[in-house]
Amino acid sequence: MAVVAKRSSMTYYSDGSDHYSHRVRIVLAEKGVTADIIEIDPINLPEDVKQINPYGNLPVLLDRDLGLYETHVMMEYLDERFPHPPLLPVYPVARAESRQFMYRIENDWCPLVKTMGSGKNKEAAAQAAKELKDGLVTIAPIFAEKPFFMSEEFSLVDCCLAPILWRLDAFGITIPRTRQTAALLEYTERLFARDSFRESLSEAELEMRPSYYIKS
Repeated sequence: MAVVAKRSSMTYYSDGSDHYSHRVRIVLAEKGVTADIIEIDPINLPEDVKQINPYGNLPVLLDRDLGLYETHVMMEYLDERFPHPPLLPVYPVARAESRQFMYRIENDWCPLVKTMGSGKNKEAAAQAAKELKDGLVTIAPIFAEKPFFMSEEFSLVDCCLAPILWRLDAFGITIPRTRQTAALLEYTERLFARDSFRESLSEAELEMRPSYYIKS
């Protein structure tokens, strides 16, 4: 899969089923950056990828002689190198708030996704699914305030949250349709309808919701 528009010499080594890899693919698509997106088995990394990333995991972004292996660094690098459309606010206070929202997602929800995705402990996975569902339902009303996550514009925060929301079905999580959750469900539909989100999806991710784009 390759995202088309502005010319670039980038190679993106991605795990097609991983939400961390997915978030950067959304940024690439949103920016219209041309990149060679190479899907790799995370268990059998090529030697050249291991040489770039001392931690031996995915994703990895290679831009000429620059190798990046942390997704927040990748996303902000892409946002600075390709400034249009901007995916972080201009003003320092708003930028700091966005970074803090991403930090909260990283610490509150990403560990739950990891537990559910590991398949090692069904009881722990069920508890993680409950915690994620409860967390989303609790904050659901905030999505009524602005079209995106605490913002008038689509941002890097949304790039972090969208891959998690896309995987809810695969984890057996259904957000109930109530007055409290209506704004969250509308926000979810708004994200999934974006051209950049559709372009970002790998084959494995399409299989997580096989009928979604057929019906929509």
